[in-house]
Amino acid sequence: MDAETTREGEAGRRERGADTPRQNAPSLAVERVTELGDEAIAELCEAAAAAIIDGGGFGWVKPQPREVLARYWRGVLLVPERELFVAKLDGAIVGAAQLVRPPRNNEAQAFAATMMHFFIAPYARGHGLARMLVRRIEEGARALGYKVLNLDVRATQASAIALFESMGFVRWGTHPVYALVEGEVIAGHFYYKLLDGMPGRKRKARPGG
Repeated sequence: MDAETTREGEAGRRERGADTPRQNAPSLAVERVTELGDEAIAELCEAAAAAIIDGGGFGWVKPQPREVLARYWRGVLLVPERELFVAKLDGAIVGAAQLVRPPRNNEAQAFAATMMHFFIAPYARGHGLARMLVRRIEEGARALGYKVLNLDVRATQASAIALFESMGFVRWGTHPVYALVEGEVIAGHFYYKLLDGMPGRKRKARPGG
């Protein structure tokens, strides 16, 4: 194939729109929020309820009344040690996660933050929002100076586990009696990720403990 033929082929593809982005591609975003209006609260409650029904709830086993969920989300914004990040699909909130700082009296673990209550609504999956949300949480933790990010997850949440492990989280333990869902005992896995190397020197164990 000569250069002229190649140029003609490329021109033909451009005319057919093959080299232009899809006009109907969804808009994806992850943001940290410090306040939520009524519409945003409604979207967040809908997404949370859908995630709970799907088995990916953050503590809840059954979907709660909207007023209960609304109070919960408004309460999260009032907690100084918590930062709320939301995932948006075409401008609507469809997921969330929280970056939780350690209490001030825990100086020994002041270098480590925790990602909690991570979810994407079932109707918004498949666009890469979950990975974007984890990355944004990691960025937020680094910006605050944290060296380690911890998380835990039910053993039944296979998709979340696959995501976390693909992003470098290391499983360090399993709790065999982590959760009780509809009378069934479910194990839970615990993970960590080093964000910027080891936070300090390793201390050798002293004789006798």
